[in-house]
Amino acid sequence: MLEKSLGLMFFLKQPKNYQRGPMYIYLKVTVDGISKDISVKRSWEPSRWNSKGNCASGNKEDAKALNEYLDVLQNKAYEARKYLIDRGKVVTALAMVELLSGVNERKWMLLALFEAHNKELKKMIGKGVAKGTHTNFDTSYRHTSKFINCEYKVHDINIRSLDLDFIKKLYNWYRTDQGLNHNSALKNIANMKKIVLDCVDNGWLVGDPFAKFEMTREDVDTIYLDKEEIQRIASKKIDNDRLSRVRDLFVFCCFTGLSFIDVKQLKRSEVTMAHNSELRIYKNRQKTGTPAVIPLLPIALVILNKYKDDNACLVKDMLLPVLSNQKYNSYLKELADSCDVNKELTSKMARNSFATTVTLANNVPIETISKMMGHKTIKQTQHYAKVLAIKVTEDMTLLKKKLHRNKFISAEQIDQCSKI
Repeated sequence: MLEKSLGLMFFLKQPKNYQRGPMYIYLKVTVDGISKDISVKRSWEPSRWNSKGNCASGNKEDAKALNEYLDVLQNKAYEARKYLIDRGKVVTALAMVELLSGVNERKWMLLALFEAHNKELKKMIGKGVAKGTHTNFDTSYRHTSKFINCEYKVHDINIRSLDLDFIKKLYNWYRTDQGLNHNSALKNIANMKKIVLDCVDNGWLVGDPFAKFEMTREDVDTIYLDKEEIQRIASKKIDNDRLSRVRDLFVFCCFTGLSFIDVKQLKRSEVTMAHNSELRIYKNRQKTGTPAVIPLLPIALVILNKYKDDNACLVKDMLLPVLSNQKYNSYLKELADSCDVNKELTSKMARNSFATTVTLANNVPIETISKMMGHKTIKQTQHYAKVLAIKVTEDMTLLKKKLHRNKFISAEQIDQCSKI
């Protein structure tokens, strides 16, 4: 909505306890009868001021220079008005003065906005936001801060200064100085870009300055264990109590698809009886908050029963003796060596193995796998549930048998076609 009237007037303002000498010059901005004053950061002798023309009087060089400066400020005031109109904002004297004074410029600093976003995100942890999400954004903030300091030698940068060159430099910095792979670099950039898109939504930026930057991530092969490798680990006789506990935890994850943090936070109340009298895990995933429903397979039940009276588990109210993530991953390397597995075992690999070897390879529908893994979309599950080559062979063998049984294009028909 356009304003009904706009008035601009420069005037001298007499300071408190004024006796003589220069006075400060102010600009009065009036919109629809409501006025706001702003200092122009200049002073002038009252005797040399033209109160009717609202400018310095005389033809001396200093008077000409001041009037040129005042003309520039007046043009900036009209630009501020146009800026508000173009963005659908209500034109007010206060809004124009804030633009002229640079108040909004201070609000529109990238790192300041990034930090404010992360503080709000932190408040939402456990209320629709996972702790890991906040950690990721906080890491991206620190990376962006370090880059701006290294590349531009400043502590922050105005969002209006962002352009395609900035994002290209940031990507190259992630790849070279930080040694990140392509996908990790893009993940950090995507977190920073969310702040920029928020600025676009608020009307502080006309458009996305990074719109032409390619954000496509590379496909990554899912690393998992095959049936023989899982069997080798599960059946290995281990006398070392510490390593035995690590093995049990890893195998449990292979047959439930739970991540390390989800197993660590698994409560007794989250193991419930289903309608068919079978035990299942029903819990919200820590990362996404999405509910996961996982019927417990026999080997998972055996492992849970093994530790139901374990003192350490009872004291900490845990179902399984979970170590710190750092120690767990360290001991997994030792477990791989003892079981002759030539792959680097990780907690993520156990989850991948559940999706591929344990479920998909045994004809569990991908929709069911998605529900057990707590995914929001089937696309997420497809990242984990890699279709195995052997599964393709088995499916095609079944198809051939079905086609033969239904006499769909028999060998005789094919033979007749070849003689035509």
